[in-house]
Amino acid sequence: MEYILPNAQGVPPVFVFVVDTCCAPDELAELKSSLQQAINLLPGEALVGFISFGKNAYVYNLGWEECTRCYAFRGDKVYDLQQIKDQLGLLGHDPRGVQAGARKFLMPASECEFILTSIVEELSKDPWPVPAGSRPQRCVGNSLQIALCLLEIAYPRQGCRVMLFVGGAASFGPGMIVNDKLVDSIRTYHDIKNDNAKYMKNAIQFYEGIADRAANHGHAVDILSCSIDQVGLMEMKSLSEKTGGYLITSDSFKTDTFKQSLQKIFSREQTGALKMGFNAQIMMLTPPDIKINGAIGSLISLKKKNNFVSETEIGHGQTNQWSMPSIDSQSTIAFYIDLANQEPAAKRTHASVQFQTKYQHSSGRVRLRVTSLKYPLAESGNLPKFIAAFDQEAAAVAMARWAVARSEKEESIDVIRWLDRTLIRLVKKFADYQHDLPHTFKLCKEFSLYPQFMFHMRRSQFLQTFNVSPDESAFYRTLIVRENVTNSLLMIQPALLQYSFDSPHPQPVLLDIASLKNNVILLLDTFFTVLIWHSDMITKWNKMGYAENPEYENFKVLLEMPVEDAQQIVKERFPVPRLIQTEVGKGPERLLKAKVNPSNTGKNNTTEEVGYYLTEDVSLKVFMDHLIQYAESLK
Repeated sequence: MEYILPNAQGVPPVFVFVVDTCCAPDELAELKSSLQQAINLLPGEALVGFISFGKNAYVYNLGWEECTRCYAFRGDKVYDLQQIKDQLGLLGHDPRGVQAGARKFLMPASECEFILTSIVEELSKDPWPVPAGSRPQRCVGNSLQIALCLLEIAYPRQGCRVMLFVGGAASFGPGMIVNDKLVDSIRTYHDIKNDNAKYMKNAIQFYEGIADRAANHGHAVDILSCSIDQVGLMEMKSLSEKTGGYLITSDSFKTDTFKQSLQKIFSREQTGALKMGFNAQIMMLTPPDIKINGAIGSLISLKKKNNFVSETEIGHGQTNQWSMPSIDSQSTIAFYIDLANQEPAAKRTHASVQFQTKYQHSSGRVRLRVTSLKYPLAESGNLPKFIAAFDQEAAAVAMARWAVARSEKEESIDVIRWLDRTLIRLVKKFADYQHDLPHTFKLCKEFSLYPQFMFHMRRSQFLQTFNVSPDESAFYRTLIVRENVTNSLLMIQPALLQYSFDSPHPQPVLLDIASLKNNVILLLDTFFTVLIWHSDMITKWNKMGYAENPEYENFKVLLEMPVEDAQQIVKERFPVPRLIQTEVGKGPERLLKAKVNPSNTGKNNTTEEVGYYLTEDVSLKVFMDHLIQYAESLK
């Protein structure tokens, strides 16, 4: 049930664009074009501000129509709130007067459209010279801090969002992750492990500090990063995690991934309102015998400890209230609870939990959504009732979020061992088998897929850091803790569809190396990437021009079917995934082979080449054999 609170009216949504001008000229031109489209998609009543940055940051006065007027801030200087007020000319001791003065930097889109369009058109590459062998100097951290301070001055505890467009590494001022010398490479996992990441700890501390300030005021931070190299997402991820801001990455501002994702941010409801909410607060209420361990998602704890709270903390715990500065229809939070009393009260068959979510709608009205849930209770020894209520898909996603949260503080190998121990205990309790007879091992249908999910989770990019940059890991981990169960399962165990002459429709097939047959087309959906793979025979026929021959119309249809399905996936998903087409033996094929189960490995998991396939990973069968062995030996 959702209520519109009658006496609670917020301001229209506020957007502050923070734009990197250190990009190459062709990249900057594409970015300017996308910014123009984004401005046109804004509601007329929405308030908008504009900041550009290179070596210095520039805050634009949108109320000055005679010419472009901006206020410059040094990129290497740390400004406090009062210094920013003084620099912007917001003088005086009356808060209302200061707020009114700040609003010349935050104008309704309908009133400043001309001057804002002119500012974007006039953007040029940062004029500071870049010596040979050096990076452009980007004061990313200072620009974000100035934007958030501006919102804190003008609209504290109101629905606002900062949109950061960045095309390279933060290399100047507070929050820098690398210096401007190209000879000094951006930190890798090897550098982090050996404590050679010189700027990492200070940068993380800086961004976490401004993320906390933003979240406490209900302000969200979106990061739209387009660069071949790393930009510092690992250090900046707290901005997205704590404020619920969108996180989009691509190789270039020219890609459809960036352009279409940006457009989808401003998609509208049928009523014309933006499909986003602001400044949300969630309160969870439970019975006395159910305690709250915590929540994992894009939120921050409000530190409201009371009788509902458990002493055991998972994720953001020690509270029953959380803040989400940004919320939409796809926002998903995992809540973890604990039973204070393992045996339910006499004749009590159900327990209720209630969520109260108050948020600012994009129309400016404040709404309260109340969600009440009823759960069945069972005695600790009543296994059939537990089994009937078990949701293995939701359980796999909840465990994946927990594992990702633990991986921020623990080594990946320790998290994988923890996942293994929990899986062994679960199998020991719910599997049917006879001692010393492995072939009798059986899991009921409610649990049959769960070990398979854990197999793919432990070898996924969420826990494995080999051949993955810290920024990539930050991106993957941030998205899995905010997406719904269906999308999260795609990330853990991708979907694989087969297209062949044997069937007029695509057929789901096993995510296994055996599915890479010689006469099929495969479509792999990992959520982040949609890949179309042509087998050897399909590739040869295509190169021979059979698709252009009217006599082979069925072959042309076969080639078009996966492309149409892939385009439909891209159209419906946010963030927009990369769409890749490849064939047997080509480089992108590795993305498919890295995900499939290596079922054709040799005895004792010795490395064996199968066609173009070479791996050291264990197969699902070997994993299950060892799982059964350990479950039997567990006391």
